[in-house]
Amino acid sequence: MLSGKFAITIHILTLLNKFPNDYLSSEYIAGSMNLNPVLVRKEIANLKAHHIVESKEGKNGGTKLSVDAAKLTLKEIFEMTFETIGLGYAKNQPNPDCPVGKKINQNLDALYKEMNQKVNAQLEKISLEDFSNQF
Repeated sequence: MLSGKFAITIHILTLLNKFPNDYLSSEYIAGSMNLNPVLVRKEIANLKAHHIVESKEGKNGGTKLSVDAAKLTLKEIFEMTFETIGLGYAKNQPNPDCPVGKKINQNLDALYKEMNQKVNAQLEKISLEDFSNQF
């Protein structure tokens, strides 16, 4: 299922890209999004695990981008936050005797696979740098 993780992650990375020489605090980043700093730190931890950002602790600590924004695609960022897009399935198992019920999940699987292929193809064309240049 979709959540705001991708939007939060893109916001963080875009902000870091705009201030490449600065370590930005999670409070500063959270203020840009009107979001709780705990949620920002959670996404920063994921970015650190993928070696996309580096952090420094202390009074002048914070986070900064550690990769070239021109070489990081939105597809790669998406894959760090989600494996795929899925819009879900019915909670109950469909009736296998129904002409729709017996094939609904199979057809939804095919639809979701096609959606993911199209989303990935589009996101692969856009770098973080390209996206950041809109601001």
